[in-house]
Amino acid sequence: MTAPLLSLFAKYPVPGFAKTRLIPALGAQGAANLHRHLAGRTCALLLESGHNVTVHYTGADIAAFREWLGDKPDLAIQPEGDLTARLLAAQIDGPQIFFGADTPDLSAEILDEAISALAENRVVIGPAEDGGYYLIGMQKPLPFLFTDMAWSTDKVLPTTLDRLKQAGIAPYILPTLSDCDRPEDLERWPQLKEFAAP
Repeated sequence: MTAPLLSLFAKYPVPGFAKTRLIPALGAQGAANLHRHLAGRTCALLLESGHNVTVHYTGADIAAFREWLGDKPDLAIQPEGDLTARLLAAQIDGPQIFFGADTPDLSAEILDEAISALAENRVVIGPAEDGGYYLIGMQKPLPFLFTDMAWSTDKVLPTTLDRLKQAGIAPYILPTLSDCDRPEDLERWPQLKEFAAP
């Protein structure tokens, strides 16, 4: 199998646009600052793997993202539409792993495990404690995993696993991690609050 493309979805850290569910705890600017840290960290981690990385961006122009993330990742603007439309538009005809930008405990070891597992498995999933997933990889496009999905709910992972079972695909399951989405999530990583400061 050829090396997978690593695809990261990221918003520009604009106050009131990024990490809005954290605004009650951090304020609009603080939530945006934390997103800047988390997304930048994830992008750097992916680049350190040596694989091709594409950041699917929204919220600012390409120049702003270049200034923020540097010249190494490829950049592709997210199309209009919901997450389903954006994921389907981002799929390539080959191995690919999609990542969210808000998993503080995503490590180089887990990333390496995901890439290695995808060489032997049609699908690899990193479950999130909230019932979603922090990454999903596939050897070939599987649009049925993204259509008619109740995104941002605890039904995402069980629905995904059920659809894979019906398709006769046994996914490789990575360690479960937690996303930093809600004010109560900050209790798990108190050190992150320093990145939210102005």
